[in-house]
Amino acid sequence: MDLPSLAVVLQAALSPNPDERKAAEQSLNQFQYTPQHLVRLLQIIVDGNCDMAVRQVASIHFKNFIAKNWSPQDPDEPQKILESDKSLVRDHILVFVAQLPPLLRVQLGECLKTIIHADYPEQWPHLLDWVKHSLQDQQIYGALFVLRILARKYEFKSDEERTPVYRIVDETFPSLLNIFNRLVHIANPPLEVADLIKLICKIFWSSIYLEIPKQLFDPNVFNGWMLLFLNILERSVPLEGQPADPELRKSWGWWKVKKWTVHILNRLYTRFGDLKLQNPENRAFAQMFQKNYAGKILECHLNLLNISRTGGYLPDRVTNLILQYLSNSISKTSMYNLLQPRLDVLLFEIIFPLMCFNDNDQKLWEEDPHEYVRKGYDIIEDLYSPRTASMDFVSELVRKRGKDNLQKFIQFIVGIFKRYDESPVEYKPYRQKDGALLAIGALCDKLKQTEPYKAELERMLVQHVFPEFSSPVGHLRAKAAWVAGQYAHIKFSDANNFRKALHSVVSGLRDPELPVRVDSVFALRSFVEACRDLNEIRPILPQLLDEFFKLMNEVENEDLVFTLETIVDKFGEEMAPYALGLCQNLAAAFWRCMNTAEADDEADDPGALAAVGCLRAISTILESVSRLPHLFVQIEPTLLPIMHKMLTTDGQEVYEEVLEIVSYMTFYSPTISMDMWSLWPLMMEALADWAIDFFPNILVPLDNFISRGTGHFLTCKEPDYQQSLWSMISHVMADKNLEDSDIEPAPKLIEVVFQNCKGQVDHWVEPYLRITVERLRRTEKSYLKCLLMQVIANALYYNAVLTISILQKLGVATEIFNLWFQMLQQVRKSGLLANFKRCYILL
Repeated sequence: MDLPSLAVVLQAALSPNPDERKAAEQSLNQFQYTPQHLVRLLQIIVDGNCDMAVRQVASIHFKNFIAKNWSPQDPDEPQKILESDKSLVRDHILVFVAQLPPLLRVQLGECLKTIIHADYPEQWPHLLDWVKHSLQDQQIYGALFVLRILARKYEFKSDEERTPVYRIVDETFPSLLNIFNRLVHIANPPLEVADLIKLICKIFWSSIYLEIPKQLFDPNVFNGWMLLFLNILERSVPLEGQPADPELRKSWGWWKVKKWTVHILNRLYTRFGDLKLQNPENRAFAQMFQKNYAGKILECHLNLLNISRTGGYLPDRVTNLILQYLSNSISKTSMYNLLQPRLDVLLFEIIFPLMCFNDNDQKLWEEDPHEYVRKGYDIIEDLYSPRTASMDFVSELVRKRGKDNLQKFIQFIVGIFKRYDESPVEYKPYRQKDGALLAIGALCDKLKQTEPYKAELERMLVQHVFPEFSSPVGHLRAKAAWVAGQYAHIKFSDANNFRKALHSVVSGLRDPELPVRVDSVFALRSFVEACRDLNEIRPILPQLLDEFFKLMNEVENEDLVFTLETIVDKFGEEMAPYALGLCQNLAAAFWRCMNTAEADDEADDPGALAAVGCLRAISTILESVSRLPHLFVQIEPTLLPIMHKMLTTDGQEVYEEVLEIVSYMTFYSPTISMDMWSLWPLMMEALADWAIDFFPNILVPLDNFISRGTGHFLTCKEPDYQQSLWSMISHVMADKNLEDSDIEPAPKLIEVVFQNCKGQVDHWVEPYLRITVERLRRTEKSYLKCLLMQVIANALYYNAVLTISILQKLGVATEIFNLWFQMLQQVRKSGLLANFKRCYILL
C-alpha cells in the first residue's frame, strides 16, 4: 500500500460509520506485514502537513504493531518485520522524536522503549554515539529523551546486567553535567528548561538507583552534580505560571524538578547515610557524603517544609519524601543534633498539622466518601501521603529518641484534649482532636509498653476516645472507632469499658457516614480477636453479619473480608446456620470485585485484592464447618460458577485460592458430584499449558477425586480420567526442562492410584513403572528419588508378583533393588535416616 492510500485508510479508521471503520481496520491488518508498511506509518506520523487525527491513528497503530512484533516472545517464532525496515525505523525515529508534539511523542517514546529493550546494544550499537553527538550538537531535548529511555532499561538490573550503564555514564555524563550547569544558571528560566532539567534528573536517578557507577565516586565529579542538586533544592520555585488548580500544580514542571531532586538526594542518603551499612570500599565515600552533604540537605529540607508552615504550597509527594529523609536522620547522632534545635517547631507546627483532618479531607468525605475510604486503606497512597510520613516520623522519634521527646509530645496531645473539652461546641478544635487521636493510635505500641502511660490507657480511652463515638462530627466518630481498635487488646480493669467500646464499634456499622462504617469494621476485627467472652458478640451475630454484608455491597475492601474471616475463625461451627448465606454473599462480592478489577486493569487494584480476600474467607468458612458435610451439598451450587471460571486462564491471579476451595469441596462433601468432576479437565488443561507452578496445589483435589471418587475414576470413559491422568503425568515426568522439584507431585499421584485402585489398574502398572524408572535414572535430588522409589514400593503393595515381573521384563530389577537398599542404609551425621523419612517416622 503506497503512502497516499495508507493515509486514506487511516482517515477511514476515524469514520463515524462503523462499516467504514471496520473495513479500514481490516485493510490495515491485511497490509501490516508487507515490506515498508512500518516505514510509511512513520512517514505519516512525522508529516506536519497531514491531519493531526490521522497522524495520531498512525502513531497508535505503529506503537501497537511494534509492541507485538518487534521482538517475538517465542524465539522459534519467525520475524514479521524485515531487518531493512527495522534499520530504517531505528534511524528515522531518533531524528523526529524531539520534533513531534507531545501527543505523538509519547507514542513514539513507547516504541523507542520497546526497540531499545530489544536491540540495544547488540542490534543498535551506534545508539549511544547518536546520543553523545546530539548532546554536543545542541539537539538536547531529543538526546535527553532517548537517553532517559536507555538509562531506564538498566534501572532495576542486577550488577552483572548493569555493565552497559558504565559506558553510558562514561560517554554522556560529562556533557550532561555541562548542560545541567548551563540550565541551572539561566536567569528567569522558561518552563522548557524545567522539562530539560527533569529529564536529566530522571537519567541520573536511573543510573544510580541500584548501584552508583564508579565514575561518580570521583569527589570532583560528584561535587559538580551535588552543587547543582543543592542549588535546585535551595532556590524558590517560580511563582509566575503556577497553575491555580492543586492537581495541575503538583504536575507543573518546576515542582516536578523539585520532586526528582529530593528523590535523588534521598536515594543517596539511604545509600550512604549510615556508615555501618557500608562496604569497606565505599566507606570513605560515605564519610565524605555525610561530612559535606547530608547536613546541608537536611537544612534545605527543613527550609522547604517551612513553606507549608507559613501557608505556602508544597506538593504532597515532596513533603512525604522530605519527611522520609528526616525520619532516617533520627537514629544518626550527628544528624539528630542538627535537627534538635528546630525539632519543636517541626513537630508541633509542621508535622502535627499534617496529621490533622483538613479541607481536602472534608471535601472528599462529603463529595466522594468511597474515594475517601479507598485512599485511607490504599498502601500505594501511603507512599505519597504526608500524613502517613508524619505518623512514621513521630513513631520513629519516640522509638529512637523517646527519652527526649515522648513526654513532651504526649503533653502536647493532652493539651489539645484539654482545650477540646473546655471549648464550647461551636469552637471545639475538631480537626486538632482528630490529629491528636491519630497520634495516640499511631503510638499505641510504644504507649502499651511504657510507664506511666501504660497504666493510664484505659482512662484515656474512656475520657477522650469513647465520647467521640457519639460526636456530631463524622470524622471524629470514625477516628474513635479506629483508635479503639488499636487498643482493643489492652487489659481492661473494668470489663464494662471493653463492652461499651465493642458495642459502640458495632453501632458504628450502622452509622450514616460510609467512612465511619468502614473504620468500625476494621476496629471490630481487633475486638473480636481480643474478646474473651464470645457471649458479648453471640446475641448480635445475625445483625452484625447483616450490616457487614450491606457494607460489602457498598465497598470493595480486603480489610472487610479480614474481619469476616476473624469472626468465622472465632466462632467455628457456630457459623453453620450462616454458612450458606455467607458463601452466597461472598460469592456475589467476589464477582463484583472481579468486574471492577477487569474494568480498572490495575495490578494493585483494591477490587482485585478484595476478590482474593473473598475466596480466602470462603475457605475459612468451609474449614469451620468441615464436620458438617451436608452443608457442602448446599454450598456447592453457589461456588461452582467461581470454580469453573477461575480454573481457566481467567483465574490465574486467584488460582491458588480457588484450588483451596476445590480441595475443601472434594474432601468434605459426602460424595463428589458430577458437577465437581467437570473441574478435572480444567485442571489438566491448565497443568499442560501454564499452571505447572501450581502443581502442588492441584495435587490435593486430584488426590481427593481419585481416593474419594474411585469408582467414577475407574469406570468413566467420557472423559477418560485414567487416560487423562496418564497423559499429564507421563508428559511432566518426561519433560527434561522441568526441575526435579517441579515434578514432585507426579509420583505422589501415581502412589494415590496404586493405593486406591488395588487390582483394578493392572494395565497401568507397566507404563507407570517405566516412566518412574526413566526419571529415577536422571534424578539428582534425594527427595524426588525417594518419591520415585516409593512409587515402586506402592506398586509392590498393589501387586508384588506383577511388579517384579515388569521390573524383570524391563531389565532393571537388580538395579532398582540395589539402589533401594543403598538408600535405606544411608544415614546423616545425626544418625537419622537420610532417605524415606516418612517410613522412618512410621518405624
